[in-house]
Amino acid sequence: MTEPTLLDMVRIGARRLRTLFARRATRGPRSRRTRRMVVSGTATVAICVLAGYLIGVSGALARGTDLRGGRNTDLISMVQTGSQRNAALAQQVSTTRAEVDRLTNRAGTGVDPAQLADAAQTAQTVPLIGPGVTVVLDDAPASVSPPGVDPDLLVVHQQDIQAVVNALWEGGAEGMMIQGQRVISTTGIKCVGNTVVLQGIPYAPPYRIQAIGDPAILEAALTSSTYVRNYQDYVAAYGLGYQERREDALKLPAYTGGTELSFASAIPSPTATPTPR
Repeated sequence: MTEPTLLDMVRIGARRLRTLFARRATRGPRSRRTRRMVVSGTATVAICVLAGYLIGVSGALARGTDLRGGRNTDLISMVQTGSQRNAALAQQVSTTRAEVDRLTNRAGTGVDPAQLADAAQTAQTVPLIGPGVTVVLDDAPASVSPPGVDPDLLVVHQQDIQAVVNALWEGGAEGMMIQGQRVISTTGIKCVGNTVVLQGIPYAPPYRIQAIGDPAILEAALTSSTYVRNYQDYVAAYGLGYQERREDALKLPAYTGGTELSFASAIPSPTATPTPR
């Protein structure tokens, strides 16, 4: 048995109305109460028919979608879309840079190739392989909820990642990556909600930081860092994640993002003689 269509519903309502009016016409005079009942019944049927019509029209227009289109409240989908777009643009930048390098090498610049290689390594735009360390930071388990402790203290923040990164640079790291992305001098680490945004792409914990360098010196730098020790206090007290291990051969990919600065400007040379302290 098929469901009645919108036209069927209208026809049924119309037949009921005609039946009511026909009965009223064939009957004799009625009391005031009877007339009120007839009018009330007629109005009820008319309202039902109108409601059915509106529901049918709404269903036909919606076609299984939200009639309030344009109000995209799915933030997760928006973030995923933005991440995919950033990844596509990064790949486009990498392809364009490779083409520029190819044309530059063909034309010749008069610059010593060794100097270009050193500059590329300093800019982190070439792959790097060597020994080093891996540090993994993670939020406290969901089951951990100490009374009187702010839940914000039980998650990894940007300053925690920055503490590890700065300590590794101070330990002489030759190259570094976070969540598989190469870190350069202008890399920013930003906390957005319960995720960390790195070069425009959001990441959820655990956060993996890998650096190439002398493992012993890198480990000593982590141990001597006041900020890393402060984080480890929370590890001991509330169960935040901290793992550290040596690596025999880390492989860091080349940085493929943009290198132009949008807001920085050169500091003009001083014209006046500095005042002695």
